[in-house]
Amino acid sequence: MTTGEGTVRLRPPANTLDPRAVRWWRTRWLLLTAAPVVVLGVLGLLIEPARFWLLLPAAVLAAVGTGCAVLLPVWWYRVHRWEVTEEAVYVRTGVLWQEWRIAPMSRIQTVDTVRGPLEQLYRLATVTVTTASARGAVRIGGLDHTTAAELAEQLTRITQDTPGDAT
Repeated sequence: MTTGEGTVRLRPPANTLDPRAVRWWRTRWLLLTAAPVVVLGVLGLLIEPARFWLLLPAAVLAAVGTGCAVLLPVWWYRVHRWEVTEEAVYVRTGVLWQEWRIAPMSRIQTVDTVRGPLEQLYRLATVTVTTASARGAVRIGGLDHTTAAELAEQLTRITQDTPGDAT
């Protein structure tokens, strides 16, 4: 956020995610695609009368899933941004429907760092900033795990120094 002569202008957050986030998203997408493809393929091989009707959707799903796994993570990486200032946490996500989330420091209740199995494999982490908002937590996924730990420490320090009751 920048101010100039009394006006506030929303600008894209400055930081990108770790480039390994592309591989993390791609792997997640391929795993989600592989599960139904394998089930349909096995059933298609076992049930001869329905073979065509099971293998055709398996092939289509495999092709669409692979195409999405190749293209979407690169697009997501170009769009997702985050930034932390002394006043707030800024996150921009989404491809077709972009969402900008701003969490003022005075509203932050908790800061969590999560590393699922795939995130651990790629040395990534997700920082979750919980606020008093009915909209839910602000998540910054796809961060390098050391960056995420440093960010959690920074947010904890800033929120401790910020007046307010986080409600």
